[in-house]
Amino acid sequence: MTSATDPRFAEALTASGPTPDYPVRMSRFGQLVGSWSAKGSRLDEATGEWHEREFTWIAEFILDGRAVQDVEVVASDTHPSGFETVATAVRVYDPHAGVWRVSYFAPTMGEYCNLIATAWRHGIRQDGTRTDGRAIRWNFTGITEDSYTWEGWLSDDEGVTWHLIERNEGTRIR
Repeated sequence: MTSATDPRFAEALTASGPTPDYPVRMSRFGQLVGSWSAKGSRLDEATGEWHEREFTWIAEFILDGRAVQDVEVVASDTHPSGFETVATAVRVYDPHAGVWRVSYFAPTMGEYCNLIATAWRHGIRQDGTRTDGRAIRWNFTGITEDSYTWEGWLSDDEGVTWHLIERNEGTRIR
C-alpha cells in the first residue's frame, strides 16, 4: 500500500458550485460555503465548566454540487501542515425526502452523529442523535453574508427539555 495521494481525489470530491438540478434547495447550506473564523464555548459535561475555543471552519460543495462538506481545523505546532483537522460533517440534500441528511465525525472526541436538517425560522435546524444515544439539536441562526451563530443543544429526556452545550459565532474570511 502506498502513502502517495492521488491528486484526482480532491478534484473528484469538490465541486465549483451547487448542482443546477435544485439550486434553491442547495442554498440552504450553500450560503455557508467559504471559510470562517469561529469563536465559541463548549460545556464540559463532567465538570460543568465552559471552555472557550477558536477554530477555522471551512465549507465547500462536494459530490457534483449535491452536498456540502465542512471541516473544523485548529492551529497546531506539532502537525506538519500547521493545523489539525478536528471534525468534518457531510450534508447531502435528499430530494426524495426534501431534507438534508447530515453525518458528523469527530474521531478524536469519539463523536459520530447523524441528523436531519430542515429550514427553521430564519436559519437551519438539525435534529439527531449523539454517539451516546442522547438527542441533539444543532441550530444555525443569524446567518448573513459575513456571519453566523451556531448552537448545540442536548436532551437527556428524549427531547422533552433541552440544555445548551455549545455556542459558536463565525465571521467570514472567504
